[in-house]
Amino acid sequence: MRPPITKEDILPLDKFLEIRQKKQKEIIEIKKHRRVSVGPDITFYFESYDTIWWQIHEMLRTEQGGQEQIEDELRAYASLIPHGYPDQSHQLVATMMIEIDDPERRKKVLSQLTGIEETIFLKFENCKINAKAEADIERTDKTGKTSSVHFLHFLLDKNQIHKFIQPEQDIILEIKHPHYAHKSLLSEETRQALSRDLLFFR
Repeated sequence: MRPPITKEDILPLDKFLEIRQKKQKEIIEIKKHRRVSVGPDITFYFESYDTIWWQIHEMLRTEQGGQEQIEDELRAYASLIPHGYPDQSHQLVATMMIEIDDPERRKKVLSQLTGIEETIFLKFENCKINAKAEADIERTDKTGKTSSVHFLHFLLDKNQIHKFIQPEQDIILEIKHPHYAHKSLLSEETRQALSRDLLFFR
């Protein structure tokens, strides 16, 4: 099982700035096939060790909060690093964003999507992997309006992993909410990128 990101993995700000431009190009390439749009308003960004490492460094670069901030960022992002388990199961982690530019329309749509995080799943062959939302904070307010950002985990057992990684396997990411029913077929490039995550611990 890959260890979490620790303080030893965090570069001093001056060292990070030296490699930032080159690293940014690498991260853009990594993220290219980890982004999946489902319907007109929702995008999933599948996370990895590298994407979270980059996000932590960018937060530190922007806020420059020193050692105390490092500890805060490591705690905040720890659960978003996908990892495997001794029984050879593995999780994929995605940040789901409801992206609507118009403030009035965004407010209306978010009010209609109560509980959307409970209606999301991956589907392939005879497998259905339900998303499990992080419960760190309440993602629905008192009026029923959902958050525009959700952090989701998809846990696959070793048999499901075996099916997922098969070349040209059709993987569907689906939302089945009464007010937002859409699905997308993952590209082969995305399936391969996520398969590499699943195979990392074997």
